[in-house]
Amino acid sequence: MALSSMTGFARAAGTLPDGTGYVWELRSVNGRGLDVRLRLPAGMDRLEAPLREATTARFRRGNISATLTLKREERAPRLAPDPAALEQALALVLSVAARIPGCPPPRAESVLALPGVLRPATAAATPEQAEAEEAAQQAALAAAYAGALESLAASRQSEGEKLDAILGALLDEIAALRAAALAEAARQPAAHRARLTAALAELLEGESRVPEERLAAEVALLAQKSDVREELDRLGAHLEAARALLASGEAVGRRLEFLTQEFGREANTLGAKSASLALTRHSLDLKAAIERLREQAANIE
Repeated sequence: MALSSMTGFARAAGTLPDGTGYVWELRSVNGRGLDVRLRLPAGMDRLEAPLREATTARFRRGNISATLTLKREERAPRLAPDPAALEQALALVLSVAARIPGCPPPRAESVLALPGVLRPATAAATPEQAEAEEAAQQAALAAAYAGALESLAASRQSEGEKLDAILGALLDEIAALRAAALAEAARQPAAHRARLTAALAELLEGESRVPEERLAAEVALLAQKSDVREELDRLGAHLEAARALLASGEAVGRRLEFLTQEFGREANTLGAKSASLALTRHSLDLKAAIERLREQAANIE
């Protein structure tokens, strides 16, 4: 599976057996969980439960709205004779005409004009047939909705491919900043010693009254307080975990968002322990890159 975004759009249109046109429009945006909202015309309430079930089976996160629009053509109703009513009316008319001397034979239009002989051609003859026609229409709409869901999934995956490239580039940027911070951190003990020696020399006006052992102990204490190797090691582990999540092809949005919080904690601690201007700049650059990573991770399913 490819990485999937929570943003997408799909549209499906067609015509039902009775000539009614329909349009499905599906939109998906970011969401903490899965929220499905269906907007259906009156009389389509029975569709809601199976459509919602199909959506929750296909997606795990995102605010998804689906709208169904029906367009019925305005046209004169087609008529057809009711066979049973026609036979009954014709028999009755012929019987009456036979009893009247010199009565001309009944005209067809007169027979067809009798109540109940003609009915709309599309109307079902029985309630069972009407229910069957309604079920067929709803099945056709449900099938079209299933196709629209697949189109929406493809749209979200297309966006996910773009996000995958963006996230990969951001992880590379964070890795490069971590490497630079690691190199700068290795130089901190020497920088501590140089600053402490310079400060003592200025304070003592050039006199060397501090034993070398005491100076080394103070430098070691300062280096221990500003040691950031543990934070940088954890940041490296978080980078590996993030790349593994992206490569898994699963719905990793929530886990990736949580992981970016861990990224931020390490960058904050790095800045708090920094003993050099260069390391502070690396920490600030890391925070900026991690924030961009967090914003993009919020789009992942």
